[in-house]
Amino acid sequence: MNFSLSSKAITTTKTDCLVIGLPEKGEWPESTKAIDEALGGLIKQLEKAGDVTGKNATVNSVPLVDQPWQRLLVIGTGKDSDRTPANYRKALIAMMGAVKDGPSKNVLIALADTLVAGEDAVSSEEARLSLIGRTLEDQLYTFNDFKSEKPPARKLKKVVVQASGAGKTLKDAFNLGLATGRGMNFTRDLGNTPPNICHPVWLAEQAKKLAKEHDCIKTEVLDEKQMEKLGMNTILAVGKGSTQPPRFIIMEYKGGKAKDQPHVLVGKGITFDTGGISLKPGEGMDEMKYDMGGSASVLGTMQVIAETRPKINIVAVIAAAENMPDGGATRPGDIVTTMSGQTVEILNTDAEGRLVLCDALTYVKRYNPASVLDMATLTGACIIALGHHASAVFSNNDDLANEVLAAGERAGDRAWRLPLWDDYQSQLDSNFADIANIGGRPAGSITAACFLSRFAKDYRWAHLDIAGTAWNSGKAKGSTGRPVPLLVDYLMSHAGK
Repeated sequence: MNFSLSSKAITTTKTDCLVIGLPEKGEWPESTKAIDEALGGLIKQLEKAGDVTGKNATVNSVPLVDQPWQRLLVIGTGKDSDRTPANYRKALIAMMGAVKDGPSKNVLIALADTLVAGEDAVSSEEARLSLIGRTLEDQLYTFNDFKSEKPPARKLKKVVVQASGAGKTLKDAFNLGLATGRGMNFTRDLGNTPPNICHPVWLAEQAKKLAKEHDCIKTEVLDEKQMEKLGMNTILAVGKGSTQPPRFIIMEYKGGKAKDQPHVLVGKGITFDTGGISLKPGEGMDEMKYDMGGSASVLGTMQVIAETRPKINIVAVIAAAENMPDGGATRPGDIVTTMSGQTVEILNTDAEGRLVLCDALTYVKRYNPASVLDMATLTGACIIALGHHASAVFSNNDDLANEVLAAGERAGDRAWRLPLWDDYQSQLDSNFADIANIGGRPAGSITAACFLSRFAKDYRWAHLDIAGTAWNSGKAKGSTGRPVPLLVDYLMSHAGK
């Protein structure tokens, strides 16, 4: 697909399909005014007759004759006061639903001058162009690699987005949005790949491939012997029941100054989670291929970074293992010594994510990080608490937590902070080891985060529990690509600082 920006006059630009925004109530965008004038007041007439409406996310197609455009697509953008970034994105998604499988080969989109409530007036067009770019890519996503019959190729080949100018700032914003969409789609590809293919070694190969395609990324992969030498016994314990060996993946991007502390991303990479000896129920277990959603989001984010090359240093690590039951698997009651030297009594082998993450959190201390963000589909309790709308955030630093939450708001990839109080730590007490790997049913997401916090005391750290947001179930089953937008926004907010 060919995407580009244009600042040429809309009224003289030929295209198969012109897309404009129509408010339900409020000031019309300049582009819509100009098109209505060029059409002799046709849009006003159609609105008055009820043939088109400004209700948010509605789509009306109007065929045209003897005009530079074969058809006009009128997208309802709602009331000015209600046009939040989330509602604006709903309108963009509705637009892409009509365009992507429609009859047009090329489309001109004039929606960047639609004002969005709450945005800074200086940067609003940049923010909208970035969101448009991201939506273009992520709404064109398909995953049919394993279907014997492929769908027919789309007619749509070229999309041009109207902007007020053609300067570097607007182009960079649009390109960042496109790159973020592609990063989300890479994350979705990884998550949707079946677990008989997506295992730890394969995941490591994808990281190596990313480094091969982008010379700004350096990738190193540690095998079992190297992990054993480092004392990563909890990662090894999780992988003991599988014929697929665990891997520890390290990616480095050095776009900032040599003295700049890196920002670190840590991803949980459980490529399939049966629960181990603490076996999960069979119903819905196929969705446990998404238990590597944290690692997939790390890889997707690193792809965005590699494409856009911001001035920042980043280290990304992935702890990858497959949690399976066999005669050599870790048992409930086993005690393992972590890389940090702390001992863990494994009371439930289905609480394996925190076990692979704790060694990763110990490992990254060597980088003297500016911040550490870990992403993990960690607890079902998180879904009970927040549903599928927001990721949970836990942090040992209030400023960092606020930065993560703000990034989520700006990106429309929302998160909500939950407490990390010392009051919960006693639930992890063990009679036989320094710490137990579960704390009982009450506050399951919080005690999981409390477990991780014991390995992240030496730096600013935030944990994102994405169990409710990394994938969809039911008819829409599939990876969502979250929290790539949040992570990209967070990292970009620190670039060049």
